[in-house]
Amino acid sequence: MPVIPVNGIRLSYDDAGTGDPVVMIQGTGGSRTVWHLHQVPALTAAGLRVITLDNRGIPPSSECPEGFTLQDMAGDVAGLIERLDLGPTAVVGTSMGAFVAQELALARPDLVSRAVLMATRGRTDFLRAELTRTEIDLYDSGVRLPDRYAAVLRALKSLSPRTLDDDSAMADWLDLFELTSTPGPGQRAQMEVSRLENRLAAYRGIRVPCQVIAFADDLVTPPRLGREVADAVPGARFDLVEGCGHYGYLEDPETVNKLLVQFLTGP
Repeated sequence: MPVIPVNGIRLSYDDAGTGDPVVMIQGTGGSRTVWHLHQVPALTAAGLRVITLDNRGIPPSSECPEGFTLQDMAGDVAGLIERLDLGPTAVVGTSMGAFVAQELALARPDLVSRAVLMATRGRTDFLRAELTRTEIDLYDSGVRLPDRYAAVLRALKSLSPRTLDDDSAMADWLDLFELTSTPGPGQRAQMEVSRLENRLAAYRGIRVPCQVIAFADDLVTPPRLGREVADAVPGARFDLVEGCGHYGYLEDPETVNKLLVQFLTGP
């Protein structure tokens, strides 16, 4: 697993496959390894070279507990693209990773050939702002929820009713969430980045081809907020995946991967 200096920090990444490059950016608290469950195998099988990274805040990349901005994170990805001589490259982001991809496409169109924005939004409405605030307040209080309790809350917030009603699947999801339930100081800093200001007017300046993928049962970034991004970005494509929550790319990887391959390998 390479670790390179980029934008004043250490950034860890993986590089798989050959062909046209794709850089994949995870959401708040997410490790690059999450992409390797379903997306990396599908994209490399389609003849693409896939670079995944741990965002700043997620070890072994620099945790940067003092805090950072969305623009810092976009600069990290720009630096990685330049260091690996990838540009212009496709970028794929989910949730906070999509926020990063949006800002990168806007600020550095010379490095981005096309962008896929999953579970995204271009502004923070009242409920999402309160959700982020309460998560930060909980972290700052020093109170640690029991791991199983935190896992159940995460499932209710992030998964679709279809998955929540599947007893066998939920046993596996809760075991997974229980193993990754404790946020570190870098994830606390990423929570601050999720306080996204209204960027919809700015996104009218994005000139690279974009695809917005929303998930019908997403409570964290509901489809209507993703639609706003697609409406703001000139010529953006909008796809809605039914029966999925915020982790739709893990709940229904076959559908999501088909959309990704079609957009990333198309004209």
